[in-house]
Parts: sequence; C-alpha cells; structure tokens
Amino acid sequence: MSDVVGNEPLIHVSDEVEAALAQRRPIVALESNVVAHGFTRPENLAVAREVEAVVRAGGAVPATIFLAPGRIVVGASPEELETLATASDVAKVTTRDIAVTLARRAWGATSIAATMAIADRAGITTVASAGLGGVHRGAETSMDISADLTELARTRLIVVCAGVKKILDAGRTLEFLETQGTPVIGYGHREFPAFYCRGSGFDTQARIDDPREIAEIARLHLRLNKTGSVLVTHPIPVADALDGDRIEAAIVQALARAAAERVSGPAVTTFVLRAVDAATGGAAAAANRAVLISTARAATEIEVARVAAASEVDRIVNAREISHVN
Repeated sequence: MSDVVGNEPLIHVSDEVEAALAQRRPIVALESNVVAHGFTRPENLAVAREVEAVVRAGGAVPATIFLAPGRIVVGASPEELETLATASDVAKVTTRDIAVTLARRAWGATSIAATMAIADRAGITTVASAGLGGVHRGAETSMDISADLTELARTRLIVVCAGVKKILDAGRTLEFLETQGTPVIGYGHREFPAFYCRGSGFDTQARIDDPREIAEIARLHLRLNKTGSVLVTHPIPVADALDGDRIEAAIVQALARAAAERVSGPAVTTFVLRAVDAATGGAAAAANRAVLISTARAATEIEVARVAAASEVDRIVNAREISHVN
C-alpha cells in the first residue's frame, strides 16, 4: 500500500502492517520521537522494543512510524528501529515538517501529530502515545499550542495517551479540546492524567472501564463526524507515578532557568523535561518508560476490542445476506 509521487513510493507500508490492514487485524501505530529523542542510549532502543512487544503480546501488530530519506515508513523493521535509536541526525518531525524532511531526504522521528496524520492516511485507526502535547503555560500571550491538538480535529482516530505533560496547562488543554469537539474518555480512571502523575486536578468527559464500550463510542463518533478523533486517557500505574508537588517545583525552577537562558520555542519542552529528570534523580525517565508501556497496552486492548466488534458486525451482515439469498 503506497502513495506514489513520480516513480517513487511516498509512503512505504511494511509487509507485516500491509497484511494486517488487508486482513483487518488489529494494528497500533506508535510514534518514533520517543525512540530518537525520548531516552538516552541504549535505553531508547530497549524501550522501543519493549513497547512493540507489549502490542504484540496483546494481539495487535505494532506500526512504528518514521521518515527515512525520501519516504514515510509505516512499520519500522528491527534494523530501522536501531537506526532511529543510534543515529545522531534524526530530526523531530511534527505535521508541518513532513514535506520539508522528505524533500531534504533526511531521517525524521515523528511527533504525536505527525504520527496521527500518517496513521490516518495509511488506514490505521488506533495510535498509542505517552504524553499528548497541549496548551502551554502562558499561551494567552505566547499562543503556544501543540499541533497534537489541532491534528485531533483533522484525523479520524482513537488516540490513547497519559494526558498532557505536567509542564503544560491541563485546564486550558481540555477547554481547547471541548471547543473543537474532541471527546476525552478516561479509560479506567476519571481524572485527566498528567503524564508522570495520575491526576491533573481536572476530570475527563467520562470514565469508561470496558474497552468494548470505548470502541463503540469511537465507532459512533467516527460515523457521525466527517473528521475528528477520540482521545482516550490512561494514567501511569500507581507504583510508577511521581509526586505532583515535587514535579511542580522542579518545573517552576526549570522554566525560570529556561527564561534566563533564553531558551524558546520547541526547545523549551526538551529543556524542562531534562531538568525535571535531573531533579528527580532519573525517576522521571523511569516514569516515562512506564507511561509508554501502559498506554501501549491500553491502546492494544481498545484496538483488539474495536476489530472484534467490527468483525462481529461483518459476520451478522454476511449471515443476513446469505439468509436473504436462500
């Protein structure tokens, strides 16, 4: 399955993912930015492999998405995962960067927004991520709002994440999502999570404990709307969660340092996350890994339930058609 520009395939879908699409088997799309930039080496490769293994163990096919020179790849091979984890010149790619990166024939690791856009184009329904981008603190003057949020309005997906990073403004993020009509469902947890922390102080739209019910909500939402994804939040496990007050103090200090050092734009997030990790003695990196595993497992449960429900509908329709013919 490929989009073609000239004689070159623009989107390359791996044989495994293409077969799963053809056979309507469960697939979970995964971002690659966490592989290239989310962890130090060699932990980044180990975590990427572990996340894919969790998806497989749950009964779905993992599809890690990234940009290779001149093409988009849906479904990284083991060798490609290793390249993403070890190469020093892999760019972070959000939606606006896809064409530029392709034209420059550079390697690119996809953010959540870019992963969503490509997964939707490839025909994949479910995306697993760690922390969603959101409305930044001070956005009323900076207008710093993640492309992840607007991409939710453009695509037709189920996106599973652990809420937004605590460095962001959870309340304004939820207001933004409500304005653009994005359902926010808490899977097994009512409160909107904050990445390392299980709670942000704000509630999701509804708590749903059964992945089959979430799949049905998504089916109805996608059926009734021409565009617009469903956001499902799932918190970090209790044993791995960090103390919210401790993280908040580290964030305030890191933001002050970033301002003093004139760090701006997308670099602020990376700067603050690294500062928080240092302030917590590496506990934040361990929590990051726990979040990725947890959301991958939750996304797989929902995707498997979605495919099972769709298969049951097809079975009933086929049975009725055969009965009608007879």
